[in-house]
Amino acid sequence: MASNRFLRSTFLRRLLICVTLWSHLSSGASGSYRRPNVVLILTDDLDVAIGGLNPLSKTKKLIGDAGISFTNAFVASPLCCPSRASILTGKYPHNHHVINNTLEGNCSSTAWQKSEEDHTFPALLRSYAGYQTFFAGKYLNQEKNSKYYNYTLSVNGKAQKHGAEYSKDYLTDVLANMSLDFLQYKSSYQPFFMMVSTPAPHSPWTAAPQYQDRYNSTKAPRDPNFNVHGKDKHWLIRQAKTPMTNSSVQFLDDAFRKRWRTLLSVDDLVEKLVKRLEVRGELDNTYIFFTSDNGYHTGQFSLPMDKRQLYEFDIRVPLMVRGPNIKPNQTSKMLVANVDLGPTILDIAGYNVNKTQMDGMSFLPVMEGKVNASSWRTDILVEYEGEGSNVSDPACPLLGPGVSECFPDCVCEDSYNNTYACVRTVASSANLQYCEFDDNEVFVEVYNMTADPFQLSNIAKTIDQEILEKMNHRLMMLQSCSGQSCRTPGVYDSRYRFDPRQMFTSHSWRLSKLRQKMK
Repeated sequence: MASNRFLRSTFLRRLLICVTLWSHLSSGASGSYRRPNVVLILTDDLDVAIGGLNPLSKTKKLIGDAGISFTNAFVASPLCCPSRASILTGKYPHNHHVINNTLEGNCSSTAWQKSEEDHTFPALLRSYAGYQTFFAGKYLNQEKNSKYYNYTLSVNGKAQKHGAEYSKDYLTDVLANMSLDFLQYKSSYQPFFMMVSTPAPHSPWTAAPQYQDRYNSTKAPRDPNFNVHGKDKHWLIRQAKTPMTNSSVQFLDDAFRKRWRTLLSVDDLVEKLVKRLEVRGELDNTYIFFTSDNGYHTGQFSLPMDKRQLYEFDIRVPLMVRGPNIKPNQTSKMLVANVDLGPTILDIAGYNVNKTQMDGMSFLPVMEGKVNASSWRTDILVEYEGEGSNVSDPACPLLGPGVSECFPDCVCEDSYNNTYACVRTVASSANLQYCEFDDNEVFVEVYNMTADPFQLSNIAKTIDQEILEKMNHRLMMLQSCSGQSCRTPGVYDSRYRFDPRQMFTSHSWRLSKLRQKMK
C-alpha cells in the first residue's frame, strides 16, 4: 500500500488555470463496503441549447442515457466565479460573498480562502470522509478567462508552462491525460473524488485541429426570442439594437460553430474517462456528474453573446448523472440547483450534510427514485450583482458611465444596476419566475414559463398587488436564508402562502382567446 501523504492545495494567484492533486489516505476506512467514487465534469458557459446535442453525443450516451438527466437544473448566479463558488461551497452568493470574477469581488481572495475554502465539499471529502481528491482545470477566475494554448498550470503548487503545440499543450486534452494518470496511480484502497473543469466552450473557442472544419453550416438557434426586442424588460435589455446587423448575426453564428467544435474534445474526454473506469472495474461503483457553471446566450433579445442575465438561456444548465442505484434513461423535472451538487456528493460519501452550513439539498434520493415531486422543494434563488465602468466608453459616449461588456455597436451586456434576485419556481401548480432589480425603479419581471417558455412577455403589471407582495416575501425569505433554512422546502409565513395558479388565471384566459382568434 502506498505511504500516507497529503499534498496541500496551492493556487498560484496570478495564473489562469490551476491543476491541483490532493491525496489523503485514511486508515479509518474498513469493512467490505466499498464507498462510491465520484467524478464531476464541469464545462464553462455551456447552455442547454447545445448541452445534449451533436457535439456531446457520446457524453449523452455514456452519462445521460446511462443514468438521469435533469431538465430543471439551474445556477445560483449566471457568472463563472460566483457560480463556481456556489458549487464548491454549496452556498448561495449572499452567503459565500463572491459577486464577480475579480479579487475585489471576492473571487479567490485571501478572505474567501480563509473563510470558505476549508469548508468546500472536496475539502470535507478529503479531511473527514477519507477520500482521495483530484482537481484539474479552471478553479476560480480572477481577471482573466479560459485559454486553450499558451497558459501556465499550477501542478501541486509548481508552475508548468505550456505552449502552442497541439499534441502537448491543447488544454482539454492535457486535462484528460492528467485525469487518466490519476486513475492509473491513485490508491486502490480508498474511494476518490475527481473534478475536471474544462475550458470549453468558453471563448476564445479554439478547436482541436481535427475538429476545425466541423459544423460549417451550423447556426445559433433561431428560437422565438432570437433577435427580438425585449420591450417590457429591464432597461439594459431594452437598449439592445433590434434587429441586429447582418455582421453581428454572422459573428454570433460563427462563435456558435466554434463553441460546438471545442465541445468535441470534451466529448472525447468523457469517453476516455468512462472507458478507463470500465477497464479498471470501477465504473459500476462511480457516480459521474456532467454540468456547467452557467448558461450562455447568442442573439436572444438581440443581446449578442454573454451570460449574466436572469433569463433561462443564462441560468439553466445541462445536468446528467450516472452511478450506482440510478436507473438508466431517466428524466427528472424536479428543481435542482448547483448549490445542491456539494450536498449530493457529500451524501453519496456518507457525510451528514446537516453538519455543514450549506444552503443546498442532496438530490441523491431523487436520482434513486426515493422521493416524489410533492415532497420536493419548489423554489430556488438566483442572484447577480451587476458591474459597470466608472467612466464612459469613448466609443459609446451617449451611454455614459455605469455600463460594461459593450460590443462595437454600443450594445452593452452589463451595468451597475443590472443587479437582481429571482425566485425560480417549479411545482405541479406552476412553472414561473419572479425577479426584482436593485435599481431606482425596483423593476420587476414575472414570467409564466408554462405559457411563455421563451419569456417574451413580462406579466408583472397584470398581477394583483397582493399576489406580488406574497411573491416578494418568498424572495426575501430566500435572500435571507442560510444553511438549514435554505434547505427546508415550503416554509413560508401562513399569511404569504398562495396558489401560484391564481397569478395566471386571467392571463392564461387572454392567451387562450388570442390563440383561438389566430386559428
